[in-house]
Amino acid sequence: MSPLAWIALTSLAAWLWLLLGQGFFWRTDQRLPRRTAPAHWPSVVIVVPARDEAGVLPESLPSLLRQTYPGRAAVVLVDDGSTDGTGELARKLGEQCEGLPLTVTSPGDPEPGWTGKLWALRHGIALARTLGPDYLLLTDADIAHEPDSLRELVAAAKTNDLDLVSQMARLRVATGWERLVVPAFVYFFAQLYPFRWVNREPARATAAAGGCVLLRTAAAERAGIPESVRCAVIDDVAVARAVRRSGGRVWLGLAERVDSIRPYPRLVDLWRMVSRSAYSQLRYSPLLLAGTVAGLAVVYLAPPVAVYAAAVPGVPGSAVAGWAGLVAWAVMAGTYVPMLRYYRQTLWLAPLLPFTALLYLLMTVDSAVRHRRGRGAAWKGRTCPRPEAAPDR
Repeated sequence: MSPLAWIALTSLAAWLWLLLGQGFFWRTDQRLPRRTAPAHWPSVVIVVPARDEAGVLPESLPSLLRQTYPGRAAVVLVDDGSTDGTGELARKLGEQCEGLPLTVTSPGDPEPGWTGKLWALRHGIALARTLGPDYLLLTDADIAHEPDSLRELVAAAKTNDLDLVSQMARLRVATGWERLVVPAFVYFFAQLYPFRWVNREPARATAAAGGCVLLRTAAAERAGIPESVRCAVIDDVAVARAVRRSGGRVWLGLAERVDSIRPYPRLVDLWRMVSRSAYSQLRYSPLLLAGTVAGLAVVYLAPPVAVYAAAVPGVPGSAVAGWAGLVAWAVMAGTYVPMLRYYRQTLWLAPLLPFTALLYLLMTVDSAVRHRRGRGAAWKGRTCPRPEAAPDR
C-alpha cells in the first residue's frame, strides 16, 4: 500500500479509538447532576474579575445582582486596572439594580509572579472571605446568568457533596466565523478533558471552565487558591487540579443557564483568544508542539486529502486511502454533530471540521511563535512572560 493509504488507515484507527475510547467526549449530556433544595442554603459571595469590560457589564452584572437565591449572597467586582470606566459603570449598575449587595474594588497592578486575572481574584477572594461565605462563585465579567443559576449550582454542590462545580458557558455564536470556530473550541476542549473522566471517581482527567466555577471556601483554603496557581495562564484547569490534589471533588459539564456574551466577530478576535494560551497547554515544549501538529494533520487533515486523492487517476493506493479517509471523515463529522446541536447550528458545518482543525493548528503554531518572541499570554495590554504551564492530566 502507498504511504497515503497507511496514513488514512491510521487516521481511521484513531477516529475509532476517539469514538469509543476517549470517554465519549463527543456526547453533550454532562449537565448539572441531580439536585434537591438543601434544608439550609449556604452563604455565597460572587467574585467577578473585570478589566475593560464596560461593553458587556450592562448585560452580565445585572444578571448576577438579580439572582433569586434563597440564602445570603453578595457580589464583589474587582476592577483590574480598567481604562474604560468599568468600575464607575459597575457602581452605577449596582445602584440601579435592586438585588444582591455589590462591592466594587481595585487591587492595583499585579505583583511579579501573578497573572492579571489571578491577581484580581486574589484581591476579590480576600475581600469575600471577610464576609465568611460557605461558597465562592468565580465568574467572568462577560458571563450572563439566568436568575436561578446560583441556586441550581449550589443545590448541585450540596446534593452531591462537590467541592467544585463548573459549567462551560454557552459561548456566543452569531457571525460566520463564530459558527465555524466556537463550537469546535468546546469540542476540542472536551476531547482533551472528557467530562465523564473529570466527573468520575477516581478521575482520569481534571479540568474546569473559568467562566463559571462554584468553589467551596474550605476547599479553596485547603488548596491554597489562588496563591498556588498564581502564574497559571490556563487558570481554570490549574484551579481544578489544585482542588483535586487537596482531596476535593470536582464536577464539570455544559451549561444550560450560563452564557458568554463576549463577541468574537472576526477571525482575528478568535485567533487571539486561542493563541493566547495554546502553547501554554503544551508546556512550552517544541517537541510537544511538533507532535501536536503531526497528530492534528494525521487525524483531521488526512481524511479529506485521502478522499481527494482517490478522485485523481493514477495515484497509487488511492482506492484504499479513499475508502479509509471517507469513513474516518464520516466518523469525525458524526462526533461533531452533538456539539453543533447543542449550539443550535446547522449540521452542514460538521464536514467542515477538518478546515476548522487546520485553523486551530495554525493558531497553535502562532502561539508558539508569539511566546518565542516574548509576546505570549497577552491579554488587554498585559503580557505575562512564560508563565506556568497547564498541569498534566
